[in-house]
Amino acid sequence: MRIDLNVGAQSLPESNRSTSQGSVDGASAVPSHPLGEDQAQLSGTHLQVQSLVAQALQIPEIREEKVNSLRQAVLGGSYQPSPTQVAEAVFAHLVVPRAA
Repeated sequence: MRIDLNVGAQSLPESNRSTSQGSVDGASAVPSHPLGEDQAQLSGTHLQVQSLVAQALQIPEIREEKVNSLRQAVLGGSYQPSPTQVAEAVFAHLVVPRAA
C-alpha cells in the first residue's frame, strides 16, 4: 500500500506565487500577508507608559525643601502636632505596608 500526500493538494493561483523574476517595479510577487501567518499590531500605549516612567524618575524621592522646613520647625519648637495627629500617623505606619 502506498500513501500519496499530494492527493487533493491545491495549487496556488499564479498571482500568489513568488517568482524569481520579480514584478515590473522591482517588488517581489510574494503576498504581504500569506495565509496562516500571525499578525500583531502594537498600540502607542507603551510609549505613553515609558514617558510617564521617565517623568516619575525625575521626581526626587525625598523632597528636601519640605524636610528642611519641617526640621527647622521641630528644632525651633514651632512644630507641635496634636496627640490625634501623632496617633493617626503611627497607626497609618503600622497598618499600611511599606513599598519595598
